[in-house]
Amino acid sequence: MSPADPHFASRVRESFGRQKAMALIGASLKSVEAGAVEIALPYRDDLTQQKGFIHGGILGMIADTACGYAAFSLMPAGGSLVTVEYKMNILKPGRGALVAQGKVIRPGRTLTVARAEVYADDGSHVATMLQTLMALPGQPDTPE
Repeated sequence: MSPADPHFASRVRESFGRQKAMALIGASLKSVEAGAVEIALPYRDDLTQQKGFIHGGILGMIADTACGYAAFSLMPAGGSLVTVEYKMNILKPGRGALVAQGKVIRPGRTLTVARAEVYADDGSHVATMLQTLMALPGQPDTPE
């Protein structure tokens, strides 16, 4: 896939740096390619649910963000996007550090479909997400 902006990687990294939710949970941007992003989340006990597994909401946060930045990497500069729908299947309990791999399945002018896979540090497949995002041309990726 070809990015519309040759400076997509720095634009993605700069935008991710403004994500207070990702900073709150300790997630970091591991890699950025055109149409693909990886987000790493170190294990933290305060991100678990009552049984000691990473909370499903946290899985959703990193998968949603990985899909979003995969789509954002293909967009022209000066625009932004929003998630309009996603479905996530949790395949097994999240234990240990996690990586969410977001990838664009079908880029579009208005709607983009992306997928995220979440893996634990032992290589086990924890969750899968399918997401639809809507492009917001001319609306900057900064606070209003």
